[in-house]
Amino acid sequence: MGRKLLIIDVAALGYDLLRQRVGDRFADLQVQATQSVLPAVTCTVQASFRTASLPRSHGMIANGLYYRNLTRPMFWEQSSNLVQGPRIWDNFRRAGGTVGMMFWQQSMGEQVDLLLTPAPIHKHHGGMIQDCYAQPQRLYETLCRRVGSRFKLHQYWGPLASAKVGDWIAQAGAAVLADRELAPDLLMVYLPSLDYELQRQGPGHDKGLAALDATLAQLNLLLQAARDNGYEVLVFGDYAIGPVTGQVVYPNRHLRQAGLLTVRPVGRMEYMDFYASRAFAVVDHEIAHVYVKDPADVPKVAAELRSLEGIDRVLTGDELAQAGLAHSNSGELVIVAKEGRWLAYPWWTDNRSRPDYATHVDIHNKPGYDPCELFFGWPPPSVSLDPRRIRGSHGRVEGRDVAYLTSLPLGSTGNLVDLAAAVGQWLDEI
Repeated sequence: MGRKLLIIDVAALGYDLLRQRVGDRFADLQVQATQSVLPAVTCTVQASFRTASLPRSHGMIANGLYYRNLTRPMFWEQSSNLVQGPRIWDNFRRAGGTVGMMFWQQSMGEQVDLLLTPAPIHKHHGGMIQDCYAQPQRLYETLCRRVGSRFKLHQYWGPLASAKVGDWIAQAGAAVLADRELAPDLLMVYLPSLDYELQRQGPGHDKGLAALDATLAQLNLLLQAARDNGYEVLVFGDYAIGPVTGQVVYPNRHLRQAGLLTVRPVGRMEYMDFYASRAFAVVDHEIAHVYVKDPADVPKVAAELRSLEGIDRVLTGDELAQAGLAHSNSGELVIVAKEGRWLAYPWWTDNRSRPDYATHVDIHNKPGYDPCELFFGWPPPSVSLDPRRIRGSHGRVEGRDVAYLTSLPLGSTGNLVDLAAAVGQWLDEI
């Protein structure tokens, strides 16, 4: 092909954060700033990048989607069919280029030549088999041998999540780049581990800066492998984490108090009743999609949420269109937290009535993102129920530039969609 490119998406690589530590680490790559997309969360940004389009086109409007035909929300589903639209590499691949994805969200079933992503098997009587889905099938076992260990899912998410997961991914990515049989012409790698300490401690904490140093070491490993094997590079951050300085916001509690959200009692536990509720919020960090069953209720729901302390904006109608979120997957409303706040999913006020999954790492069944899963509760291995422990969050765009570094002649870009489009044009020039 002649053209080879390594793309690295680094979770939480904010421009201001990186400038604190970058020094002369990347002497051959200029650190530049650009804007993320709304909401600035992993799945939305990665879908926007690989399609060079906004959520109104690709439909990945958050890390979780509410499936109206199933009457339930589900987070972190991994089918590539959830991301609608052409990919920036389509022409490149049709012309004979090969493409690989490692640890990108919604990658299973993607039309690529190399694929690696976590895919554990949950056993019927509890526990799980840690495994990764791989194409070609021998890829995962090959990389385990070369890295010297298997991928550990508990380091990817939960109370034990740490930079070690990025170490494994970086070593595996470097091994792919160095293998002439495996290495694709375009390789896309996701390094997820920087934001764990940024959410736990906040972006200004020493532990957050230590996590940044660990991530920069991972980047150096991958960038050296790229140089050694003739690859151009692009590194970009998907979002920037802001400090949490105020009280957590509970939109579902407020909707319940207003008589709009209904719960189903099961013993002493209270589960949200998605069938009977007139409105509910599917929260994701600093944003939430609010689904309203009856269109006539939208003004009332909007008014209730505007009265809620800690809400910055309530987007409806034309405002959703202007924000690039007018898609059938979106809620009738989208709310954005004020700077320094974040949105939590609970609807109960007494922890004795919490649903069973509240104290577990359960990313698929919880109807909202739960950063409290980054902390142990009592007794371990339960997870914390205390949202006051969270010190960093993301989702907002204003004032939160993300960093990118590249060896490509792309020029200036207004946002990550522009950056992705420029990469697609470069790939087309073959």
